[in-house]
Amino acid sequence: MSETQTTPPEVTEERRRPARKRILLLSIIAAVAVLIGAVGVPFYLHAISHESTDDAFLEAHITNISPRVPGHISAVHVEDNQQVKEGDVLAELDSRDYEVALDVAQAKLESAKAAVSEVKAVASAARNILQEKKANFESELAGLEQVRAEVAEMKAGHERDSNDLDRMRQIVQAGAVSRQEYDHARAQEAMARAKLNSSEQLVQTQAAKIAEAKAAVFTAEDELHQAQAQMNARAAQLQEAEAQVEQAKLDLSYTRIVAPCSGYITKKSVEQGAYIQAGQNLFSIVSPELWVVANYKETQITHIRPGQQVEISVDTYPDVTFTGHVDSIQRGTGSRFSLLPPENAAGNFIKVVQRIPVKIVFDDNKTLQQYVLAPGMSVIPSVDISRQPGAVAGNTGNSSVVSLRP
Repeated sequence: MSETQTTPPEVTEERRRPARKRILLLSIIAAVAVLIGAVGVPFYLHAISHESTDDAFLEAHITNISPRVPGHISAVHVEDNQQVKEGDVLAELDSRDYEVALDVAQAKLESAKAAVSEVKAVASAARNILQEKKANFESELAGLEQVRAEVAEMKAGHERDSNDLDRMRQIVQAGAVSRQEYDHARAQEAMARAKLNSSEQLVQTQAAKIAEAKAAVFTAEDELHQAQAQMNARAAQLQEAEAQVEQAKLDLSYTRIVAPCSGYITKKSVEQGAYIQAGQNLFSIVSPELWVVANYKETQITHIRPGQQVEISVDTYPDVTFTGHVDSIQRGTGSRFSLLPPENAAGNFIKVVQRIPVKIVFDDNKTLQQYVLAPGMSVIPSVDISRQPGAVAGNTGNSSVVSLRP
């Protein structure tokens, strides 16, 4: 009978322990690999399909409010961080000086109107006188023509009587005519000569009257020209007075400082009773419409295009992701438009990766109103470069908030 050799239970258990450890280790490695794959692959895919940067900030239109006229502040109607609407009265200046200036300008305007009316009357009278002088001149010209016609007639009569007298002088000696007829012819010729002389004197007199009438026309024309020049000068003064009235009205209206746009009051630097100068900054109004300026490295701009979708994280709200899209890319690096651009041609050159500002707008600014967002706040935009410009994620809708993390 042979003996059967058996292994003690303690030895069997010791042999099984390394195998169990290897199986457990392999299981842990497999679980870790699966976990890394489940987390790392989406992260890797997201990283290669998105471009992000932490050099990004919120921006908004900031309007500096300053008065157009100097004066003392009589009332301030707003406080720091107060929301205002376009047209709201922010502050008022003491308007009494400007009301007096308006009264003075209106008085000057009335005086200018009276002066214009007066010079118009003078010009109208000068025009009437000129018309009278011209009519008199035309009448004198007509009289001259009439006198000249009479002179021609008298000259013809004198020549006829003179010829008759010459013939009678030749035949009176022959006794063909009586002495009485000869004397009558001589008297007739003398009378015709006297009438001719009288007519010629009338021509000279009429010519003198015409010269006088012509001079009177010239004088009347000069007076009319002077009156018209005065009227033009008064009309210019009237326009100046009207402009002064309008300016005084504008200056008076400028004593009410109103909001040119809607937004929030910031940097309030004025109080009631203070004296301010025109152009002095009193407030700033921050527009509620925000956008993002992201300074991407030039190596990140390769696939960024206007219209691509963007996920935006704001440091103030780490659990909220906003949506937007690329609006535009600045044609120039940030350093190129700095106050002192680098002069690379003068001295040693060290290559530095440049940054290019990219403007990103939110899809819906109204959604942002429920959050406290302001220019200068840090954000992290992530541009989806895998999508073509204009493609929109199916879950974004019209809201700028794409997700809220618990």
